[in-house]
Amino acid sequence: MKLEELLNNTEVAIGEEELGERLAADRKLKVKFGVDPTRPDLTFGHLVVFNKLKQFQDAGHEAILLIGDYTARIGDPSGRSELRPELTEAEVNENAKTYLDQAFRILDPEKTTVRKNSEWFASMSFADALNLSRKMTVARMLERDDFEKRFRSNQPISMVEFMYPLIQGYDSIVLESDVELGGSDQLFNMLVGRNLQKEKGHSPQAVLTMPLLVGLDGSRKMSKSYDNYIAFNDSSKDIFGKVMSITDDVMWSYFELLLLKSGDEMLELKNLHPMDAKKSLARELTALFFEDAIAQKELSSFGQVFTKGETPEEMKTFKLSELSLDSESQTLLNIMSSTEIFDSKGQIRRLFKQGAIKLNGEKKDDCEERVNKLSASEELVIKAGKKTFIRFLA
Repeated sequence: MKLEELLNNTEVAIGEEELGERLAADRKLKVKFGVDPTRPDLTFGHLVVFNKLKQFQDAGHEAILLIGDYTARIGDPSGRSELRPELTEAEVNENAKTYLDQAFRILDPEKTTVRKNSEWFASMSFADALNLSRKMTVARMLERDDFEKRFRSNQPISMVEFMYPLIQGYDSIVLESDVELGGSDQLFNMLVGRNLQKEKGHSPQAVLTMPLLVGLDGSRKMSKSYDNYIAFNDSSKDIFGKVMSITDDVMWSYFELLLLKSGDEMLELKNLHPMDAKKSLARELTALFFEDAIAQKELSSFGQVFTKGETPEEMKTFKLSELSLDSESQTLLNIMSSTEIFDSKGQIRRLFKQGAIKLNGEKKDDCEERVNKLSASEELVIKAGKKTFIRFLA
């Protein structure tokens, strides 16, 4: 595969000339991408970089997926305005268990090298750590935008956060990586790895950064911290519905970064009505993680509910008799709260105030309205907002 193809969609490429020479020499490259298991789910923000790693893998290079089980206990300070909460070893290991299953929905497991950085850091002595810290000055660390902002605003920066870029960089020495991939917020850390390799007398890795995917809020990067994410482990319904919720202007970057559309394909998509283009995006992304038939089913269900205003065939169903509510407390508010679908009763009350609750198709504004006992053949269907449907049986 040509250099131009491998650089497609990258935001920054450092060491481009060296990378071109290695490709011209027909070398099998070691391409590294590291993820810290600070949460149990990978998101579509990670998918942007996984796509690039898969591209290298398909071109015959060694894809190295580094699970940062050791660095996760520190917490990457990139883009942070405060110290991340400390995770226990047990929490990190529990999160890491799910990562490989998720990653192998994109990567070929037979052609992927999986490493954990606890393999080398768990046995590193304190003297080794001090020697590593000699490789970086405080002044150099403060060149990082996030550290500089925290320093000037008198926000604390821990010594362990200062160490994080060095620790990530040391991974590149151990793995002897030729290329490191990451989001654009990882540039500083990856350049540290490149510099450490030079000091060690190794050929320095090329550094390729990918754009940060905009989250569902349409403004900030996709992150679980902002609750604006789509997860690899989301249900087919949630993936389809979340994609349909993004703004039209953000949609095009999803086509480019997640589905790798370009050129004539993008021109054709932009000639479609935005709603049709977004349905195509949602269907393809759902099919990436589920079967085509399931993606098509979600498309049909979406059209049934949102375009025709019909009630979906499948929805969460509860029996009133099993909700542990007596006749006096069997109000709309209480039965909805008992499903544990909503974050709080306050959220439910806000939906009523917004006129976003319908009972069997009739708008309701009184959350304290009592619900009568149902006969065996009766059912209640509550629609909350645009996407939540709940069925209640006797």
